[in-house]
Amino acid sequence: MESLTSPLLPAPTTHDPDPMATPAEIAAVIALARGRRARTLVIGSGRTPHALATARRIDSTWTRAGGITLATITWPETAASWLRQATRFVAPAPDLWVMTGPATGWAQMTRRLLWSTPWPPTRTLATAALADPHTLTLVGLPHLNGLTGTAADGTTWQVENDALIREERGPF
Repeated sequence: MESLTSPLLPAPTTHDPDPMATPAEIAAVIALARGRRARTLVIGSGRTPHALATARRIDSTWTRAGGITLATITWPETAASWLRQATRFVAPAPDLWVMTGPATGWAQMTRRLLWSTPWPPTRTLATAALADPHTLTLVGLPHLNGLTGTAADGTTWQVENDALIREERGPF
């Protein structure tokens, strides 16, 4: 895998979509986490209203299902480095990480995680907001192998062999 030359991307030229997670999407995230026998999560999100609301809904659904949220970390859409947020995101060492938010902020945070921490995409779940091929290429698909996520309809996707693979099976 080639290394990243810099975690900082150019400023976005268009507004990043900020979709609200659907109930099916939240249920699928929880089902994926339970399927991986996770007990603890760290939830990370952008600071937009929908990203924050999605993070809260994942947290409350996870804790109602008996899981433990070790931390909820937010990151700005633009910053100088994202190092402080990346360090806080990996510090609790959860069973899994969950990520949501608009594309550019997520990509910046993810590039910082790859650049400066031992964070592995293989232990990370993402929401539908991040399932766009353009969004994933902001980081680079070769750097995201193993990242798994949910679509708005509750189906799942994964980055495998440097490609985005969408599952054809129905919702959980």
